[in-house]
Amino acid sequence: MEPTDEQAGAWTKAFESGKFVRKSSEFRDQIAHDDAFDVESQRYHLYISHACPWAHRTLITSVLLGLEEHMTFDVVDWRMNPNGSWSFNPEEEGATADTVNGETSLEGIYSRAFDGWGESGRIGTVPVLWDRKHSTIVNNESREIVRMFDTLAQSGLGNGRTLCPDELKTDIDKMIDANYESVNNGVYKSGFARTQTAYDEAVTALFNRLDELEVHLEGREWLVGDGKGQLTEADICLFPTLARFDLVYVVHFKCNLRRIIDYPNLQAFVERMLNQPGIRETCHWHHIKAHYFWSHESINPFRIIPLGPLEGAHTK
Repeated sequence: MEPTDEQAGAWTKAFESGKFVRKSSEFRDQIAHDDAFDVESQRYHLYISHACPWAHRTLITSVLLGLEEHMTFDVVDWRMNPNGSWSFNPEEEGATADTVNGETSLEGIYSRAFDGWGESGRIGTVPVLWDRKHSTIVNNESREIVRMFDTLAQSGLGNGRTLCPDELKTDIDKMIDANYESVNNGVYKSGFARTQTAYDEAVTALFNRLDELEVHLEGREWLVGDGKGQLTEADICLFPTLARFDLVYVVHFKCNLRRIIDYPNLQAFVERMLNQPGIRETCHWHHIKAHYFWSHESINPFRIIPLGPLEGAHTK
């Protein structure tokens, strides 16, 4: 879920001693055979932001598993409203209208699934997996949506590929867990820190883990598996953060001890991911860069969006 200045300052106990604490997802139902949310083609709809790394991992998974013909997708504008909410804007290149419910903002989607959502002051986050049949939200936790997409693909939808083989599931989950707090969330803990101590702690943990991953990827192509490894959910969960790193996080979130391009193995990993069929097309660089520098006014009060890096300097 992509945090905003408003969320970073207003979520319940979001900061303790200057530390950023991420809000939990509210909707945690699962797609499963013969359940309330059964496996069906064209039943589910995904709301995403191209800017958000959490939403990006769900889009990547759908592409790799060939689910595009079995699901529909809508994309919010990269600009956030003052209260941190996402809006639909079909006039913006790369964004869409809400083609399922006709709402103008993501709050409308959440209000349809949870009576009184708007009055509670809560903000709707991406990604959102919507069920057309019951007109409600199934899940808004990216990691669980990624795993559910594997269920869809293994049930005859998509290309039948798996990104979470049974024999690797434990290792995949361990790798995702190891990267989550230090890297995926670590960039935000660095960027939204409100004390020097909180920042120092977060950015040190971030680069310690990047150093470890650089060593881990020596002679390997993927994070998990024997030999050179096998592309799995672990890679999908790491990639969106690394893809945004040199473009945004180095400057905007002060994650500037090193760039990803300074890590040969991590940079090669990013390039391998980008070269997977269909993945480069999921990376909307303008939405990514413009969103961060424009939306977080407490970090960038004049909303100046930098011109660089030059095309290809952050990723090839």
